[in-house]
Amino acid sequence: MMEMLKSLTVILLTSVLVNNYVLSRFLGICPFLGVSKKLNQAAGMGAAVIFVMALATAATWPIQYFLLDKFNMGYMRTIVFILVIAALVQLVEIILKKYMPALHASLGIYLPLITTNCAVLGVTINNINDGYGFLESMVSSIGAGLGFLLAMVLFAGVRSRLEEANPPKSFEGLPITLVSAAIVALSFFGFAGIVDGIFG
Repeated sequence: MMEMLKSLTVILLTSVLVNNYVLSRFLGICPFLGVSKKLNQAAGMGAAVIFVMALATAATWPIQYFLLDKFNMGYMRTIVFILVIAALVQLVEIILKKYMPALHASLGIYLPLITTNCAVLGVTINNINDGYGFLESMVSSIGAGLGFLLAMVLFAGVRSRLEEANPPKSFEGLPITLVSAAIVALSFFGFAGIVDGIFG
């Protein structure tokens, strides 16, 4: 039991800090740059991505093992996963529109972009490629979602400081945003040895 708990903790911390899908694997950059201007939007988008990643993993893992593998249709994985994720995002959009209209309005065009967020597809495929069981896959996807939320919230804070900064003319707008994102990404490489150091 303790070994399993240790293994799940390692998977969670690795997904959040070491293999952060935005800052280490560079997946999900579009919403990362597009919705990180305001903290409430960044947090809302991060929460929606956590929800979609968990749902997508819960739906795609059984499809892979009980349908695609059983009928030797593993080559259909990407297209099937994309269709499942698109359907789940539509479900999340309907729920947000009905129960959280303010958040739905603030996310605007970026909510449907979760459908094309490669981080969501990436986490579902990587869970299969890493050979994770269902519980491990769920922990990994929740960790990836938490890592996405962490990156969004951190970068929203950085961008709020950028608005007060006075960069050179050639760095105004997107260039200074990309340089700042690169610096934030570099800071996450410092976590690489921490999980190994703690858990051996």
